Amino acid sequence: MGGIETDTMLVIGMFMAIGAGALSFLSPCVLPLFPAYLSYITGISVKELQGKQDAKIRKKLVSHSLFFLLGVSLIFISLGVSASFLGQWIQQLLIGESGLLIQRIAGIFIITMGLFVAGWINITALMKEKRFHYSKKPVGYFGTFFVGVGFAAGWTPCIGPIFGSILFLAASNPGQGVFYTAMYIVGFSLPFLVLTFFLGSTRWIVRHSQVIMKVGGTIMIIMGLVLFTGQMPRITEFLLKLVQDTWFAKLG
Repeated sequence: MGGIETDTMLVIGMFMAIGAGALSFLSPCVLPLFPAYLSYITGISVKELQGKQDAKIRKKLVSHSLFFLLGVSLIFISLGVSASFLGQWIQQLLIGESGLLIQRIAGIFIITMGLFVAGWINITALMKEKRFHYSKKPVGYFGTFFVGVGFAAGWTPCIGPIFGSILFLAASNPGQGVFYTAMYIVGFSLPFLVLTFFLGSTRWIVRHSQVIMKVGGTIMIIMGLVLFTGQMPRITEFLLKLVQDTWFAKLG
């Protein structure tokens, strides 16, 4: 049963990381700027992007988006690996294999960031943008890749707290740190690629961004409480029992 419980906890963390990535992209810091970023890396005007796209434009959009996301992924994975190693070192130095202290610290951090993301508290230091600005993009895919690197390396008011929570999750689970970071990238990349072809939909999402952030912040607070109180094993056990009961009921 221990292996199954570990797998279930991994799945819960995976969905949390994917959701955090999607929330980062849909945040008011990123989504409203998305058409401008897309126009910048492709050299196609926003008006053209929002119009009817032919095969040539679609190909250019996909290829440049992938190189942009590769640049983003390079920074995110590097930070995830660093957080994982740091968490492992702290556990060995201070608390052995239990990891209880770092889980509680991660829980407090995620709760605080959830309150910030939902807009219920203000943290002035996080409101200062440190995103890189480019007056002229280097030519071609190489330039697009480095724009992605610059975007990920910058600290924006929304991505910083959300991704920081994933880094703390990675630090509290060193063995799965890179996996959680990879799932965060998946969550960020999927809406990026989908909305590349449906730019008109961004207006609707922007109008409801405050609700989206409040829901996302609330989920972060709940997950932070679960980590802080050490209730994840009990939740895992409950979910396992629920799945097993449902499965055996169907077989019966």
